Amino acid sequence: MIKTILIDDEPLARDIIRYYLADHPEIEIVAECKDGFEGLKAIAQHEPDLIFLDVQMPKISGFEMLELVERRPNVIFTTAFDEFAIKAFDVNAVDYLLKPIEKGRFDQALKKLKLKDENVQNTAELLDSALYAAPSNRVVVKVDRSIKIIPAADIHYIEADDDQVKISTADGAFFKNKTMTFFENVLDPAQFIRVHRSYIINLNQASRIELKEKENYVVLLKSGLWLPVSKSGYIKLKALLGI
Repeated sequence: MIKTILIDDEPLARDIIRYYLADHPEIEIVAECKDGFEGLKAIAQHEPDLIFLDVQMPKISGFEMLELVERRPNVIFTTAFDEFAIKAFDVNAVDYLLKPIEKGRFDQALKKLKLKDENVQNTAELLDSALYAAPSNRVVVKVDRSIKIIPAADIHYIEADDDQVKISTADGAFFKNKTMTFFENVLDPAQFIRVHRSYIINLNQASRIELKEKENYVVLLKSGLWLPVSKSGYIKLKALLGI
């Protein structure tokens, strides 16, 4: 039996999927959720094999929710919007369904799911591809058992920390299991710049740049913290700050 969870804020969309699944008795619906918060709890509780996940939801998006799932199940995305999604879904490993969902397309997605055994791995690749599609104006992190949404404007800097990153804000530091390269790609490049192998700063937080020693620079943040700046980071900083 394949355990599945329906995560969509539209009751009608869940009704349609439930109706279509009646022709697939090997798939059992173990939970239905109306937002990403409920979805995270249900996934942790039921450990499903498959989820039907809406992309556009209130509170947090389907992509943001999936970022926080530790053990990712197979995913079939559902969305009413294809402007940014189609390119990401061209990976063709995890399927997507455009709303309104047609029965034939739904059955095709399930057939594809049963024929593939690499969906979980490729979901991570797909997720990153989708997030790269447009600059993000916020970052979602897990704090104990709760979820915190950090507006990008509130981030002072991001620091590499072993296999994760530390996101520093006025409210404190938060950790996320992503790479520095990931944040270079998803945050607005006009606002966030990688000044060093280990640091990305919010340009609004930069106070001044100083030469520490021969060809070694440092940047002073408004918080009073000095951070190292590489040679390439200095060139980028000068260009963006117009100095």
